[in-house]
Amino acid sequence: MQYVRVMPKAVKTPRATSPSDAQESAAGTRAAAQRLKMRRELAAAAMELFATKGYEATTVDEIAAAAGVARRTFFRHFRSKEEAIFPDHDDTLVRAEAVLNAAPPHEHPLDTVCRGIKEVMKMYAGSPAISVARYRLTREVPTLREREIASVARYERLFTRYLLGHFDERDHHDGNDDPLLAEVAASAVVTAHNHVLRRWLRAGGQGDVETQLDHAFAIVRETFGTGIGAGRPAPSSAPQAQSGPAAPEPAAAPPARVSTTGDVVVAVARTDAPLDEVMRTIQKALTKG
Repeated sequence: MQYVRVMPKAVKTPRATSPSDAQESAAGTRAAAQRLKMRRELAAAAMELFATKGYEATTVDEIAAAAGVARRTFFRHFRSKEEAIFPDHDDTLVRAEAVLNAAPPHEHPLDTVCRGIKEVMKMYAGSPAISVARYRLTREVPTLREREIASVARYERLFTRYLLGHFDERDHHDGNDDPLLAEVAASAVVTAHNHVLRRWLRAGGQGDVETQLDHAFAIVRETFGTGIGAGRPAPSSAPQAQSGPAAPEPAAAPPARVSTTGDVVVAVARTDAPLDEVMRTIQKALTKG
């Protein structure tokens, strides 16, 4: 149940960029920017109508008209009016995944995930007034709460896959806890982020959210980083020998050991030792006695 280093794949030498390639790239960038701009305009129109008319009384046709576009344009960007409340999640998910893919090999996977989910906070902090209004609306409309929960689940799945990819694949077998640990750790990061986000939104979008996030992530790292991150050793500060044969590495200490003296059994275990393994070690000592 340890993380391992994932070596970066060999990068192919890129071919020379032609003028037509540069034009296509620029056109794609402009199209993406225009798409996001329209999505945000539709979302702003929807939020204003929801605030004045109410969510249930507002129709898609009214949202499209308020944004100055046709109904079919609305449905090119959103499948429903509740989806228009969260226009940036698709793009934010892409940015979060890009953070994971570009992580330096020495970085602890949990730290990488924490940096990835900060993209979500940036999305909310970029428009505090809209974010606060959206938060209040989602508290009132169950359908929007469900949509928000579904968005959170997408981030959790992304981070779970990333963390699980840093476990030793040779150790995947029946009864192995790696998938559980990856899912719990990813959920902990998302929960810590959402706790800080809700507190910031309830405060009207005021406060040093960056410092609050770092504090919350430090708690997650302290809770999960020692045990499941043990496969990524910290750099040693001891000086390296310049010559001569390499000294043999000391054998790893067992997670739990016992000693018996008369009728007394003394158990010593590492703090990250699995409880079931500690209990098996004690049981074996008692059986031998």
